[in-house]
Amino acid sequence: MIPWSLIDTARIPGGEGALRLMRRGAEFSIMLGQNELMNSRLSGSEEALATLACERIHSRQDPRILIGGLGMGFTLRAVLAVADPKALIVVAELVPAVVAWARGPMADLYGTSLTDPRVSILEEDVGQIIHSTRAPYDAILLDVDNGPEGLTREANDGLYDIAGLRAARDVLRPGGVLAVWSSGPDRSFTQRLHRAGFGVEEIKLRANGKRGGARHVVWIATRIDRGKRPQAG
Repeated sequence: MIPWSLIDTARIPGGEGALRLMRRGAEFSIMLGQNELMNSRLSGSEEALATLACERIHSRQDPRILIGGLGMGFTLRAVLAVADPKALIVVAELVPAVVAWARGPMADLYGTSLTDPRVSILEEDVGQIIHSTRAPYDAILLDVDNGPEGLTREANDGLYDIAGLRAARDVLRPGGVLAVWSSGPDRSFTQRLHRAGFGVEEIKLRANGKRGGARHVVWIATRIDRGKRPQAG
């Protein structure tokens, strides 16, 4: 078997430890310590994060979509495949090196997604974008940790607590969707989503889609306005 080789390392702003980009033949892996954050062979649940969220807003014209975490581009490419031609897609990536890897050693994985005119790549904290934005979004997709807690850095906990969820709800249009990827279930997170004013679907998926793999979870949380039912999109 071909051994793994280290391509590059990158510090996480405000976090401990470093990301490692590994390659074995045509396969890539991004590691944090002993945790594999993503692998180029396993994309099913990340793609589902995008398609499930976009299904809920499919009838909206010129939708605005915020993606937290560029990763290996699975979510971005899946959004581009189904999004309106006039959609505005903002990708927030905290680690500049991840963007450099996307344009360098992993460029073949991304294809033309980074140069699509619908896409803006911001090297910023998605939490800060949520708290500072003035224009509302139709969907927010979060894939920045292995679940609803700050794995890559403690500050990310603020994305998943009540205050962070309410901030996300406040920048969504009525009936807008917050979608969160996780490597496993978290009952307390589901409860927090309800408390923050969302209607919640907890969807279990396989890491590699129909081909199997580990079981992952995607939450599809729809903004509920008082006295109104969730909108289907």
